[in-house]
Amino acid sequence: MMVPSRLGVTVLSLTFGAALAAGCARGPTTSMVGPRAEPSAPIMMPAAVVPAPTTQGILQGIVDSVLAAPMWRNARWGLLIVDAERGDTILSNDADRLFMPASNEKLLTGAIALQTLGPDHRWRTPVLLHGRQRGTTWQGDVLVSGSGDPGVSDSLSGGSAMNAFVPIRDALAARGIARISGRVRAVGDAFPGMTTGFGWAYDDFDAAYSAAVDELMFNEGVLVLKARASTRVGGAVMVTSAPTRAYPRLLVQATTRDSVASATGGTRPPRLEAVYDSIGDRVVVSGTLAMGDSASITLSYRHPNDAYVAALTQSLSDAGVQVIGRALARADTLGRAADTVVVLQSAPLSAVLRRMQKPSQNQIAELLFRTSGLRASGDGSADSARAVGVRTLAGWGITSADAAYRDGSGLSRHDYVTPRAIVKVLDAMRRSPWFTTYRDALPIAGVDGTIGNRMKGTPAAGNARAKTGTVDKARSLSGYVTTADGRLIMFSMLSNNFTVPTREVERVQDLLVTTLAGRTLGGIAPRVER
Repeated sequence: MMVPSRLGVTVLSLTFGAALAAGCARGPTTSMVGPRAEPSAPIMMPAAVVPAPTTQGILQGIVDSVLAAPMWRNARWGLLIVDAERGDTILSNDADRLFMPASNEKLLTGAIALQTLGPDHRWRTPVLLHGRQRGTTWQGDVLVSGSGDPGVSDSLSGGSAMNAFVPIRDALAARGIARISGRVRAVGDAFPGMTTGFGWAYDDFDAAYSAAVDELMFNEGVLVLKARASTRVGGAVMVTSAPTRAYPRLLVQATTRDSVASATGGTRPPRLEAVYDSIGDRVVVSGTLAMGDSASITLSYRHPNDAYVAALTQSLSDAGVQVIGRALARADTLGRAADTVVVLQSAPLSAVLRRMQKPSQNQIAELLFRTSGLRASGDGSADSARAVGVRTLAGWGITSADAAYRDGSGLSRHDYVTPRAIVKVLDAMRRSPWFTTYRDALPIAGVDGTIGNRMKGTPAAGNARAKTGTVDKARSLSGYVTTADGRLIMFSMLSNNFTVPTREVERVQDLLVTTLAGRTLGGIAPRVER
């Protein structure tokens, strides 16, 4: 297989070597006609100087080699590398053609959120009591009015999503309430319409990365089923769910198999499967598990509001607050206004942005997408969010011919963007007062996030900050890197339609970034962009 990193340098080395050889061949020759001239001092002529390859030339050589290699014959590459301070184009290839960006879409979503909300924005979730108190019993319901808070999660709530409910438990305890006769209920519809993104694949809906989003979001839409085989062959497999124990409901049809028989040839190996029923309310666990084995299956919550309500109900119960769940007669609460008991407040957007960008968390991206629409227009639907995003991009000189902005995460295969549009977003953020917040949220090469294991031991490690993107037949890398002489570079590298392993695309991207990081930029020759 051809290795792009060697190809680029070899092409340049051969060129300079050939030039040097040609210069030597054209040197002085001895005439074979007439008498020999008297010896004299040689004329001191300056030796031909072969210029060292420029960073720009090396990058172009790498790209030329890649585009010419048979392994890339069916692939499309969109590349744009720009000196941020001077605005000079260092490298360009199909920079104005549309590519599927995958999670590079989050670069747009994060920028739009910062522009619309500001880095200090916090989501507020009022929790209200509706009814009346009699002794230690609240005769009524607990109401929760969400607006898309992404912080009720293990990652943003100190290691356990349940920690986010502590202020509610404390507020009820302060009022002496130990029993709720009604239910915990979600109220309001801040994010109307579909809970999944435009064009998301239906057969991905059970996967954690494709979890639905709504105004009440619990644990980034993710639960884990833990299964343990019975101690006897044919016995039922025991399955529990976390972090919510009673939601969703489980129907376990899986059985235990003999571990020895399953490990020998001629029999199908043990395999568990967990799928939702047709309405997404119950998970059916089927298949087999070998005796003595255990397994974990990660799933999404199909109904985000229901998951949040179930989690809060569980949290109150664990704190000793009994939730009876009785449906109240209309007369019980007629004419009574709801009483705000506490308002939950999220971490600031600056912290949420890091949680979105570094691990490339899709559900947080969708919440930022919807929240930007809600804040700017009062409507948190996907259509409103898209319209707000399109208007914001237009303010940065990005038209509908440059980007099709259909969701917040890049999971939709209807998202398209040009490398030039991404660089314009990077540049808009560079010029904004929130540049440090935006840049520091991105993964750092060789250090953390989705490029934590890439470019280690190179000049790009700890230097390049860039967002990855991956869906089938699409791999992206865009962000910032600083050259050896301190020049800030903005780059976007989008590859679509390849059939080689994804790692081969990463090798090319990493080579270009590490070349930029390890060399001085020097002067930039004017180039005709492809």
